[in-house]
Amino acid sequence: MILKETISNMLSKDYKERFKAEYWQTKIRYEKLKAFNTEIEASRRTSYEMGKKVPMLEHDCPEDILREQQSAMGQYLHILEVRAVIEGINLEEV
Repeated sequence: MILKETISNMLSKDYKERFKAEYWQTKIRYEKLKAFNTEIEASRRTSYEMGKKVPMLEHDCPEDILREQQSAMGQYLHILEVRAVIEGINLEEV
């Protein structure tokens, strides 16, 4: 799924559909940030710890801030997942 596929659900009058859209938008962004953080770490580790000359992945934000953001997003996703179970919202159906 990609972000633009969640737009119609975000505009729905049904709060459960908006909830699912919010969940999927957050999950998509989380997965992209996680992949980016993994690439940064792999680049750093191979450059410094293994003595390889792998180009560092460019980013403007300190790594710890990016990891903090990923952690907060992961916690938020967990809260949404728990709430979905409580409210009987099937997050797989979009």
